[in-house]
Amino acid sequence: MTVAVVWAREPIPTSGPSVFLAGPTPRLGGAVESWRPAAVEALAEQWTGPETLTVLTPESRGGKRAAHYDDQVGWETAARQAASAVLFWIPRDLAVLPGFTTNVEFGLDIGTGRAVLGCPPGCANPERNRYLIYVARRHGAPVCETLPDTVAAALATVRAAQPVGGPPPTCRRWPSTTPRSSTGSPPTPHGRPERRAGRPAPGRHRLNEAPTRNRPTPL
Repeated sequence: MTVAVVWAREPIPTSGPSVFLAGPTPRLGGAVESWRPAAVEALAEQWTGPETLTVLTPESRGGKRAAHYDDQVGWETAARQAASAVLFWIPRDLAVLPGFTTNVEFGLDIGTGRAVLGCPPGCANPERNRYLIYVARRHGAPVCETLPDTVAAALATVRAAQPVGGPPPTCRRWPSTTPRSSTGSPPTPHGRPERRAGRPAPGRHRLNEAPTRNRPTPL
């Protein structure tokens, strides 16, 4: 089915299924290629939903980086919050793909129930992913070892977040008439009938009025 890539700092769709591609980004002009094109290809192959799947990538269109750091970070934060699923793919390599910012983002997103973690055991520094794997399992998040499996887990999260067919739920409407008790008075919040003004409850008397049985008998 159809996927649409939204690049960094481009308008973020406010509806429809979406996946954010979180993970380390290689430096421009470096020897390591980005893993995200392969992720987009895998998403396009596996997505079978009726709607277009939006793929949110923190990489810039044409390789043009943001002029201001805050603009980039602000967009990434908003995009991760808007995504139906956040796919973390971390081929850790401290020399070229350290992923230090990714660690922080993972810690922020793991509690949302939308995070999926992929950590290839054959990366340069798999030992630096052990704590993330531990945290993901503690939260019940999917943990995968290949990119296709991570994509499949992310799409399962997207499908689970989509509304089931049928009319939208409506708010519960309370009865228009107030239920009455056996005495004919509306119940109080505690379930007891409300006393009408001027009629004291049994065993109670108006202020400064003594009970009848305690009044002196006139001579």
